[in-house]
Amino acid sequence: MAPRKKKETESAPKKKGSNAFIAGAGTVIDQEVTQTLKSNFMPYAMSIIVSRAIPEIDGFKPSHRKLLYTMYNMGLLNGSTIKSANIVGRTMQLNPHGDGAIYETMVRLSEGYEALLHPFVASKGSFGKAYSRDMAYAASRYTEAKLAPISAELFADIDKDTVDFVDNYDATMKEPVLFPVTFPTILVNSNMGIAAGMASNICSFNLKEVCETTIAYIKDNDINVADTLLAPDFPIGGELLYNREEMEKIYETGRGSFKVRGVYTFDKKNNCIDITEIPPTATSEAIIEKVVDLVKLKKVTEINDIRDETDLSGLKITIDLKRGADPEKLMKKLFRLTPLQDSFACNFNILIAGYPKVMGIKEIISEWVAYRTLCVKRRVYHSLTKAKDRLHLLKGLSKILLDIDKAIKIVRETVEEKEVVPNLMIGFGIDEIQAEYVAEIKLRHLNREYILKRLDDIEKLENEIEEMEAILKSNAKILKIIVGELTEVIKKYGTERRTKIINAGDVAENGEEEREVDNSPVTFFFTNDGYFKKITPISLRMSGEQKCKEGDFITQSVESTNAAELLFFTNKQQVYKTTAEEFSETKASMLGDYIPAKLDFDEGETPVYMTVLDKYTGYMLFVYENGRISKVALSAYETKTNRKKLIKAYCDKYPLFKAIYIKEETELMLRSTNGRILLVNSANIPAKGVKENGGIAVMTQKRGQKIEAAEIYVKGSIENEHRLRTRTLPAAGNKPAGSGSQNEMDFD
Repeated sequence: MAPRKKKETESAPKKKGSNAFIAGAGTVIDQEVTQTLKSNFMPYAMSIIVSRAIPEIDGFKPSHRKLLYTMYNMGLLNGSTIKSANIVGRTMQLNPHGDGAIYETMVRLSEGYEALLHPFVASKGSFGKAYSRDMAYAASRYTEAKLAPISAELFADIDKDTVDFVDNYDATMKEPVLFPVTFPTILVNSNMGIAAGMASNICSFNLKEVCETTIAYIKDNDINVADTLLAPDFPIGGELLYNREEMEKIYETGRGSFKVRGVYTFDKKNNCIDITEIPPTATSEAIIEKVVDLVKLKKVTEINDIRDETDLSGLKITIDLKRGADPEKLMKKLFRLTPLQDSFACNFNILIAGYPKVMGIKEIISEWVAYRTLCVKRRVYHSLTKAKDRLHLLKGLSKILLDIDKAIKIVRETVEEKEVVPNLMIGFGIDEIQAEYVAEIKLRHLNREYILKRLDDIEKLENEIEEMEAILKSNAKILKIIVGELTEVIKKYGTERRTKIINAGDVAENGEEEREVDNSPVTFFFTNDGYFKKITPISLRMSGEQKCKEGDFITQSVESTNAAELLFFTNKQQVYKTTAEEFSETKASMLGDYIPAKLDFDEGETPVYMTVLDKYTGYMLFVYENGRISKVALSAYETKTNRKKLIKAYCDKYPLFKAIYIKEETELMLRSTNGRILLVNSANIPAKGVKENGGIAVMTQKRGQKIEAAEIYVKGSIENEHRLRTRTLPAAGNKPAGSGSQNEMDFD
C-alpha cells in the first residue's frame, strides 16, 4: 500500500493575541496506523517498561529508589520518625508524579502494611494492611516514618562512587541510577509490575536462604538452587504446597506457578475455626464474601456465621460451625472453592542494562553477583585513589620534618602571600599540591610531635594501598569480600521462614473431600483452534448453528456429564488435566473458553485433542504421519496427586497426525496419501507402560507418503471391507473397490 499524502484542512479563524494562534494549527496528517503506533505509542511503552513498571537488579523500581534516597538524604536512617507528608513533599523534588503516588509507594514499603518480608520503611500510625482490601491507610499528615535498619544495606558506601548518579527531572539534583545493595534484594522482597505488553511478578524468598544460596553459587556455579533455596516465603505466612519438580522448573525458567493455602486452628470449646494466615494473593474480604456466597447457594451447609476479627494482634477470620460439622472436611471444601487456597504465578522479568529479561534464579544471582562485583571494585578504586592522594600529601609533609625552622623562615621572609607556595616548592623540592597542604597547616601543628604522628600514617597507608591494588587485580578477593558481606547480613537480619512447606502429594493422598459435583448431562464442543464449549441439553435444543471464529471449526463433539474429567493433549507432548465443572455453561452463539489461556499453556503451545472420561479406563492411540501407532493405557495418565500437567504424554520422535481415545478395543481405518486404506484392530497393537513409547509400524509408507486419515471404522461403510484387513503388521493396505486395479492384494 502506497503511503498516504498529507492532507491539510482549514481551521477556524483565530483571534489575534489568542494563545490558540499557533503556526500550523489545524493541519491534519493522514498516516498508517502502524506508523502512528511506532512514533507515538512505542516510546510511551518503552518508557513505562524501563522507567516505571519493571524492577532492576537492585530490586527496586524508580519510584522506590527516589523515595528511599530522599529519606536517606534527610538523615532518616538514624533518629526518630517524622511526618510522612514531609517526606512525600521532599520526594517530589525527584519524583514529579504527585504526592498520592509517592505516599502509596511509601505505604507498600512500610512495616505497617506488611507486604514485604523485610520492609525498608519503619512506620508509625495506620498504614493499612496488604491482606485487607478495605483497611485503608491514614493520610500522610497523620502518619510518621523513617528508614528501617535494614535500609543501611541499600546505601552502603553509596558516597564512594559505587554507583552512577544522574540528574533529576529538572536537573537541579542528582540521584542514583541503582542502589549498591549488599544482598540480593530482588529476591528477598516481592515485586510486581504491569507494563505495556509485558509484566513482572517476583515472589519473595527467605533472606537467609537467598544469601546462603548466593554464597553457595559464588563457591560453585554448578549448584542445584533448590537444595538451599527451599521455596518462596511470604510475610503473611501460609502453607506452600511443594512439588520439587515444578519448583525446580520455576527456578530454571523464571516462569510457573505454585499453590499457597491458609492456616487455621479449630477451637473445640467454641466450635469455631480461626483462620490466621491466608495466601499472599487473597484478601480477608474476598474470602469472607466467597464463603457467604457458597452458603447462600447451599454449596456449604456447615457454617452458622463468619466474621472478620482482625485486630492489632493480626489477621483473624472466625467461622462458627453448626453442631456436628466436621472442621477438616469443611476446610478441604473451602480450600477448593474459595481463595483460601490460591496460585501464585511467577514471572521473573527484570531489567538488565535497560532491557527486560525473564530469568531463572541462578541467572538472577549471577547477574546480581556481577553487579555487586562492579560496586565493590568501584568502592575499592575510590578508596585507593583517596589513599594515594593522602600518601602524596604526607610524603610532602615528611620533607618538612627535616627542617621545620626552614619552612617557618620561608613563610616569614616571603613578602607576598601568593609567593608562599612557590617558595615552599623551591625550598623543599615538593609539588604544588604538597606545598598547599604544608602552607595550610596551623601554626600550633608545626611541632615535631604532630608531624611524627602524621608520618606514622605513611607506612599504614602504603600497606593499605598495596592490599587494595591486590584486590583490584584478583576477582577471587572481590568475591571473598561479597561472601563476607552476605554472611554479615545473615547474622544481622536473618529470620526463620514464615511460610510452611508441605508436600503437595501428601495433601492429595490424605484424601480429598467428597466432591458434590452436579452430574447433569452436558455436551462438549472442541474446535480446531482450541476453543471449548459446555452446553446443556436445553440450551442445545434452543440453539442454532455453533458459532466459531473465522476459519475455525468444530473437531470434537462429546455427550457426557458435568462430572467428567477432561484431558487436553498438546503439540508439545504434554497433557493438561481438568474437570468439566471448572468451565461455565455457555451457548452455541458464543465462542467459548480458549483452552491455552484457561489452562495456562506454555508459550507457543496449542491443544491437538480432547479426551472426555469418567474413569481412567481404555486407551489412547497416537497415530503418527509415518504410519506408526502407539497405544497407551489411560491409567498411565492417572495420578495420586492433583497435578494439572503431565510432560512426555506421547512420543516426540515422529510428527503426530491424530490422537484417538477408545474405551475398548475397536477397529481403525487408516488412509495414506497414496490412496490405500488399511483396517486394523487395536487389539493387534500392544499397549506399553511408557507414555512416550514410539509404538509399532502399522501402515508402511514409501518416500513422500504419509497418513492423511485415521478414524474409528464403522462396519459395513466400505464395500469389500475384508480386502482391507490383514493378519500381519505392518502392511501397505489396499485400494478400496471402484478405485482402480484390485487384482493384487498388497499386504506385505
